[in-house]
Amino acid sequence: MLAKLTVRNQITIPKEVAARFPGVEYFEVTEEEGRVVLTPLRPSRAEEVREQLKDYGIEPDDVEDALRWARSAHSDGA
Repeated sequence: MLAKLTVRNQITIPKEVAARFPGVEYFEVTEEEGRVVLTPLRPSRAEEVREQLKDYGIEPDDVEDALRWARSAHSDGA
């Protein structure tokens, strides 16, 4: 398979290769012994949790409010 470098420094990964990495949006790019190496980056666990919270309708402000509440409820020195 061939991939062409465009004038804008872009390369399209062939469909057959990209299909082996479902859900991957980012690749780390390194150079090893004269070769370009792409390493798929999977979403971090933190990002997975953010997505789940979003699915439940919980916004970042809700989390901050809950933390504030929990800290004030337990700030009696116990």
